[in-house]
Amino acid sequence: MIRPLLGVVSIGVFVAASQAAAQDVETGAELYQHYCATCHGIDATGHGPMAGVLVIQPVDLTKLADENGVFPTARVVARIDGRDPLVSHGSPMPVYGPYFDGQDTSMKTPEGQPILTSQPIVDLVAYLETLQAK
Repeated sequence: MIRPLLGVVSIGVFVAASQAAAQDVETGAELYQHYCATCHGIDATGHGPMAGVLVIQPVDLTKLADENGVFPTARVVARIDGRDPLVSHGSPMPVYGPYFDGQDTSMKTPEGQPILTSQPIVDLVAYLETLQAK
């Protein structure tokens, strides 16, 4: 009797985790459109309306995995949260920095290395991973 119950619980946990991940990607998509599309473009190819005024042109975010062999999670997190600032912004990226502060949580790189960052950045990175060219 216990074995079937464990199977049902396992399926329930898997479904809940899948739903949470989908919700994170959706939140990430909303964050991207609100905070990133102005420079990186709606399609994330680096051709947003503000791209022309930046000293360093925005990268094509749909090719990050292709250009690096794997999605560079640690580098993307560091660029967004300001640990790896960009001169083109005149300040740490994003210029909306305070929004992305706090709400500490961790995520893992493809290699399994944990990274401490904020929940909005976790959601944004989850969305960016879905944009990678297959």
